[in-house]
Amino acid sequence: MYRSAHLRLVDLTRTDRYSQNVPRPVNAEKRADLLKQVVYHLQHHGLAQMSLSPLGEAIGTTKRMLLYYFGSRENLLAQAMAASLPDTHAIFDDVHDTAGLRKAAHALWEAITVGEQSGAIRMLLQLLSLAATDPEQYGSLAADSVELMMGPIAAAYARLGHPPQQARAAATLLASGLRGLCQDRLVTHDAARTDAAARRLIKHAVAAAG
Repeated sequence: MYRSAHLRLVDLTRTDRYSQNVPRPVNAEKRADLLKQVVYHLQHHGLAQMSLSPLGEAIGTTKRMLLYYFGSRENLLAQAMAASLPDTHAIFDDVHDTAGLRKAAHALWEAITVGEQSGAIRMLLQLLSLAATDPEQYGSLAADSVELMMGPIAAAYARLGHPPQQARAAATLLASGLRGLCQDRLVTHDAARTDAAARRLIKHAVAAAG
C-alpha cells in the first residue's frame, strides 16, 4: 500500500534499502534525468506490472541505481506520477476572480490536450484504470494523484467565496470533467467535439463560480 503523497514526495537524498538511515548525498541532476527517462518510458509502455530490472535496462541503468536514487518501486512510481501531472498550482494559484478562473480552466484543457502534458496525462488515465481493478496496489496513489490535480482548483474556488465542500465539488466537476473529455479525445481523436464540450463545461463551471 502506498503512503500519502506528502510522505512519499519528500527528501530523496536517502533510500530505504541502501542508506540504512544514513543520509547519503545524491546527484540531483542525475536523479532528475533518470526520472525524465522513466516518465518517457512509462508514457509509451504503460504502468501495469512495472518492474525495476527491465525498466532500468530499458533506460540504460540498473535496478540497483533506481533503488539508490528513488528508494523503492512505489516511490519511483509516485515521483513519476507527480512529474507527469499538470501543474495546477502554477495554473490556478493566481486565480482571484471569474475571469481568472475561466483563463486557468482553458489553460488546463490546453495543457492536457495539446500542451506539454498532453502525452504525460496518459499516465494518470492508466493509473485510474489500474486503481479501479487493483485498488490494493494502486488505489492510494491514484487518490493522491487526483488530489494533487484537484486541490489547487478547489483552493481557487474557495478564494472566490465558495464554502469548502462546495469548492471541492466544483473543482471535482471541472477537473474530472476535463480529464474525462481528454480520455474521450485520446480514444476517438475527435478534437472538434471534445473542444466544444470542454468550452461548454468551462462556461458552466465559471458561471457557477460567479
